Amino acid sequence: MSRHPLATNTNFRLLFGGSTVSMFGDQFTLVALPWLVLKLTGDPGALGLVLAAMAVLRAVFMLIGGAVVDHFSARAVLLLARAANAVMVAALAAMVLTGAISMPWVYVLALGIGLATAFAYPAGSALLPSVIEPQQLAQANGAMMGMRQLSMFIGPALAGVVIGTGAHASTAGSALADARGLGWAFAIDAASFGTSLLSLALIRVPAAAKRAPLQHGVFGQVLGGLRGIAADPPLRAFMLYAAVVSLFVGGPTQVGLPVLADMRLDHGATSLGIVMAASGGGMLLGGLFSGAVAKLVRGHLGAMILCFDACIGLTLVGLAGVHSTVLAAMLLGLTGLLGGIVQITLVSWIQRRVPREMLGRTMSVLMFTFLGLGPLSASGVGAAQGDLAASAVHRRRPHPDRDRSGLPDQPGPARHPRAGRRAADRLRFSPSAKPLRAPAARWPPSRRP
Repeated sequence: MSRHPLATNTNFRLLFGGSTVSMFGDQFTLVALPWLVLKLTGDPGALGLVLAAMAVLRAVFMLIGGAVVDHFSARAVLLLARAANAVMVAALAAMVLTGAISMPWVYVLALGIGLATAFAYPAGSALLPSVIEPQQLAQANGAMMGMRQLSMFIGPALAGVVIGTGAHASTAGSALADARGLGWAFAIDAASFGTSLLSLALIRVPAAAKRAPLQHGVFGQVLGGLRGIAADPPLRAFMLYAAVVSLFVGGPTQVGLPVLADMRLDHGATSLGIVMAASGGGMLLGGLFSGAVAKLVRGHLGAMILCFDACIGLTLVGLAGVHSTVLAAMLLGLTGLLGGIVQITLVSWIQRRVPREMLGRTMSVLMFTFLGLGPLSASGVGAAQGDLAASAVHRRRPHPDRDRSGLPDQPGPARHPRAGRRAADRLRFSPSAKPLRAPAARWPPSRRP
């Protein structure tokens, strides 16, 4: 039996293998970083700011990352970006294990990781066509997407187990809760970047022809893509809808899931890994069923997306009252299934509709709606959660001028000793007043006449 053409392509095997290891490693940081922020601060607002810092630069520079890759070697840009990520994640692991980590360092490293990732995404997308034949692109992209979803299914669970296993191990010089498990998780991600760098170094890419300079500059190209989207009403509507979903669903979920695992679910970091794995598994199944669903709803794509997203919203409402990790995983698995179908169907529709010369810029705008607006929304939601938590604590705190009954000790000027008696007399003789109950008998009985 002859082997599949992709399996005999050494360059593709190296790229696919290194990217797979890197994808699984990314899941360790995606679970460990929010957990680290919550353990350092206990503040959902700080978590939202870290997510925003990590993603805003990534989203903004992603719009121009493709232009940079077009003028330099995609392999060289990807090597530099992943090397930078490896160094920063390794530094994060070392500082966590030694107890030197602090929130300023977390913010700095989050910015650096986001910036490096902004160039890694377009470089990886541009490198794939240079190592395979054009007729193999659909199969290669399918394999990459499937492996990404598989990493989202298995990786978070493994990360949760690693963090939970090291939670009770003592770490010299660190007072941070779960420091050993968090350090291990970041170290695993750093090692995965090292493996990816080795595979990229072994890839041999044919020399590309000299490219002509971009007309109107990088920013002119970006503006041209925005104008093309605005000129297509259905495409513009879908882009605006994606932005709304990212703002009001994606961002709150990024902050809400770690907080839910920390405050409600029964296994802490392990629960966070399990529910994130369930969401990834649902998206993997959604990708498998998306083709069949697209055929069933042909001509009614908008109605399908609205119905599926309404079901996702109702499921997230139900998640707010869940305390069981198993039930939370089932609900998030359902949202992942429906979300995976919607995402792949929408992307395929855009790829078929948009001209090839506009496709890269159009997809970069779509990625910006998810990778830029979502973290900004997460920042606002985290700040709002922090304010609500502080307000709740303030309301529970007893007032210094109140006794144990909750009534003020001296609410105002002293009352006349007969004021209460006069009020009782008025109540007793009021025509609408109910009869007063007799006072309870005292024991022993009074000997006074």
